[in-house]
Formats: sequence, C-alpha cells, structure tokens
Amino acid sequence: MPSLIRPLALAAALLVVASAHAQVTVKDAWVRAIVPQQKATGAFMQLQSAQDARLVSVSTPLTASAEVHEMALQDNVMRMRPMPALDLPAGKTVELRPGGYHVMLMDLKQQVKEGETVPLTLVFEGKDGKRQTVQVQAPVRPLRPEAMPMQHGEHKH
Repeated sequence: MPSLIRPLALAAALLVVASAHAQVTVKDAWVRAIVPQQKATGAFMQLQSAQDARLVSVSTPLTASAEVHEMALQDNVMRMRPMPALDLPAGKTVELRPGGYHVMLMDLKQQVKEGETVPLTLVFEGKDGKRQTVQVQAPVRPLRPEAMPMQHGEHKH
C-alpha cells in the first residue's frame, strides 16, 4: 500500500499546482465589422480569472498591430489610449466593450465582414509570472451607424 500513496500524493500536488495557475475564461468575444476602406476595428469580450492576472498581449493573423486600449473621459474629451496590460482581479468579470476597455486591431490587411470569424490569441500573466495562452474565435458582428468605431488616427495617445 505505501507504494500507492507516493504516486497519489504526487498527483494531488500536481493538481494543486495546476489549479493555482491563472485560469482565465473568455466569454462573448466578438469583433465589429468594418467598411472596405477602414483599417481598424475593435474586439470585445468578457474576461474572468480565478486568480489575479493580467491580459498582457493580443495577436491575430489579420494584423501585426493589436493593442489593449482604454477609452476614458479626460478634460471633457473622450480619449483612447493603449495600455501595457489589463488587470483581471480574481473572480471578477472585466468587460471589454465599445466605449471602455477593448482590443484595437489596427492596420488591417483586409476588410472584416459580418459572418466571418476572427482568430485571436490572448496571453495572460498570473502574479507568479506564469503565462497562459487562450485561443478565441470571435464572430464578426454587423456594423451599426450608432456604434461606428473611432478611426485609429482620430484618438490621442
């Protein structure tokens, strides 16, 4: 029986280590459709982490330039700025939405059309420095005039 206890103890220890790693879930991811001449759009989603973590990187084959941005009212002017990382407090949902935190996809190689799916690679970092990569297939939702995205050149860094 002692020979069975050691493998079980090792398996339990590995399970604890694996569960301590920041487990991030991504829900309701989507990308806004664009018109043919437009070179930027936004990606939106809900993020939740079991442990304190940060979204540190986003990439997609559609562009070499994808950044986490924040829109905020500053001196009575709505401004958009890139963020080096987005904090995800443990157990709380952080929403990336139009007019708030979002992912900017800039210098797009092609038009993003309703009905398509955009592959996104999200990289999260836990407090321990360990990274987790999450692959997301974000459907493209229709462009609505009342929700037109700001062109990248129109915001202030």
